Amino acid sequence: MTQIINKAIVMSTRPVGMPKLADFCLQSHNIDSDDLTDGQVLIKNHYLSLDPYMRGRMSLKKSYAEPLQEGEIITGEAVGEVIASKSDKYHIGTFVCSMSGWQTHFVSHQRSSALYPVFNDQIALSAYLGVIGMPGRTAYLGFKHKAKPQPGETIVVSAASGAVGSVVGQLAKQHGLRVIGVTGSAQKCQYVKQQLGFDECLNYQADDFEQALTTTCANGIDIYWEGVGGRTLNAVAPLLNEGARVPICGFISNYNDTSVAAETPFQVLAKLKPTPEHGFFLVSDWLDEYPTATMALAQGVIDGSLKFKESTAHGIANAPQAFIGMLSGKNFGKQIVKLV
Repeated sequence: MTQIINKAIVMSTRPVGMPKLADFCLQSHNIDSDDLTDGQVLIKNHYLSLDPYMRGRMSLKKSYAEPLQEGEIITGEAVGEVIASKSDKYHIGTFVCSMSGWQTHFVSHQRSSALYPVFNDQIALSAYLGVIGMPGRTAYLGFKHKAKPQPGETIVVSAASGAVGSVVGQLAKQHGLRVIGVTGSAQKCQYVKQQLGFDECLNYQADDFEQALTTTCANGIDIYWEGVGGRTLNAVAPLLNEGARVPICGFISNYNDTSVAAETPFQVLAKLKPTPEHGFFLVSDWLDEYPTATMALAQGVIDGSLKFKESTAHGIANAPQAFIGMLSGKNFGKQIVKLV
């Protein structure tokens, strides 16, 4: 093997509001496997992960990470196969996850902390980007450390059919909580109740959403898993009990809002008296617990106690359209892109 053609999606212009297809560009360049140095591997990606946090990386707003620059490959995790190796750790044929970004091939060094092997062939390869990947670990570790669940409490989970929320709700049921999901369609609500086993699920687009939430949570809300902001947050906030916890892993409704009047969860929650315990977190806050979390999530998938759903786009050229659709709620479950 010598040269292969790598195809990549770059941010051609910085999006303003909802991203447009014109903000992305498909580029190609050659990678020569003979140029690998000691410790390096060449990976052929099979699946790309699309996640809401990527929209934040496209913005110049202050964040936990440096923003993408125009012309850079879109940040993101992928799972694929080592097709050339000068590593004594990763051999040809090994399946791995990496932070390759949106591209078909990727050269990584074996020492990279963002490169790790797929360890169980009983599980679909794509699941390593969702239920047992970064979203699953976000749910598992955030629920454990930030939600601080107690049996009998009521938790409301936003984006309940999504990659993170679906895992949070299932873990909450296993911990003996009363679990109320919030999604954006009747079809998603049905899935969350019937397939994932939530106690109730409400459609935030329904005219009577606020009243339905108040009735459903007549004894208040002890934990609110925040991933969306907007209407759901404003409906939940008055119902939070004293001592409530609000783990914030995102607020997707604000990501494309260019209005200066748009309120963040921090602004909304700060107005409450007493102010509930709340804070933004990153799954990387608990790097040392990744192996434990991943093993627990994998076991749940294997034994059937942890269910998941995926939305699949095909081909790297369709990644931008799938990403835009995800930001507007068109995906159903974890959004991935199948490359091979």
